[in-house]
Amino acid sequence: MESSCLFKIVTSTNDLPIDWNALATSNIFLAREYLAVLEQSKPKNMDCFFISFYKNDKLVGIALAQFLDLNKLESFGERDKCVKTAVRNFIFKNFCSHVLFIGNNMLTGQNAFSFSDEIEIEKGIELLRQAELEIKLILKKRGKKVHLTTYKDFDKTEINHFPEKEFEPFYQFSTQPNMVFKVSENWLTFDDYIASLSKKYRDQYKRCRKKAEGIEKRKMNLEEIIAQEDTIYELYFHVAKNAPFNTFFLAKNHFGVMKSQLKDKFLFYGYFENEKLIGFNTLIKNGSQMDTYFLGYDETIQREKMLYLNMLYDMIAYSINKGFKEIIFARTALEIKSSVGAKPEEMVGYIQHSNGLINRKMEQLFCYLEPETEWKERNPFK
Repeated sequence: MESSCLFKIVTSTNDLPIDWNALATSNIFLAREYLAVLEQSKPKNMDCFFISFYKNDKLVGIALAQFLDLNKLESFGERDKCVKTAVRNFIFKNFCSHVLFIGNNMLTGQNAFSFSDEIEIEKGIELLRQAELEIKLILKKRGKKVHLTTYKDFDKTEINHFPEKEFEPFYQFSTQPNMVFKVSENWLTFDDYIASLSKKYRDQYKRCRKKAEGIEKRKMNLEEIIAQEDTIYELYFHVAKNAPFNTFFLAKNHFGVMKSQLKDKFLFYGYFENEKLIGFNTLIKNGSQMDTYFLGYDETIQREKMLYLNMLYDMIAYSINKGFKEIIFARTALEIKSSVGAKPEEMVGYIQHSNGLINRKMEQLFCYLEPETEWKERNPFK
């Protein structure tokens, strides 16, 4: 590593370099404003580290790392009660409860780092690996030993930049795909999208909209989000705890802090029945890309009113009408997202266990860490 290259690790956004955002222009999730959201309303079991990289005293890279203590979780997910789940929970609690993520465990996609043209990506990643080792020393001084280290969510081209020698001790894994919805150039309005669906999926759309009659959708401002904070959290928590697997739960004030920091780049939509909030979804404008964020709903109403599917159509409608090029639908609910036109994109990562013996068995262990989902891809278009 060139002697002129170095890095600095901080844990407060107040200590970020003044020009930090110059390297976050293409990704809002590395911007100072979003990192301030993490700082002010991160999950209870998470610590964040912000890394800046310098070459000849000039800022050439920025990165995010998160340390999660899974022992602080009350539940890893309550949906699947089976022997495999019990084994997984035992493994996690005893051997894998301290996890260092290089990247953002709350999102899908490459939200780990951004480098300027003045440093080769390979060099930057080499430097990031050194910063990772430094973070482990910081945590060790706090009495926390990292069990698992993972670099997450890179596509096939990005993963090629990782230096082989540096990542030899890691197991390369592939996780559930990221569901990405590409907006066709032929769709100028949402009606164009509906017209492009095959009869079966146009009928699905009509049935879905009919079911939701009587539900009012409203864009909510900061004051309304804060006023409904308890209900919002109940709806979110209901969905989160029924997921197959969790490594964190959001703080109660998270959506209010998101709105106050990101302002009109963060959209919060509430769904009301007889003036009662029964569901919500959130979107984040990220350049020409729309990122779906967390949502929540009352399960009894969601089934009866096809609320989740209605939300997907609403997100698509907004994104097409406002000229966004793609929607990042992320993981989970792969089949239903594919039924509205999202396509799977494979994500690759690296993982390493601090115990050499366990690390050698990482391939076998990984199937417990990342529960496999069986699903059928749909094609809703003519």
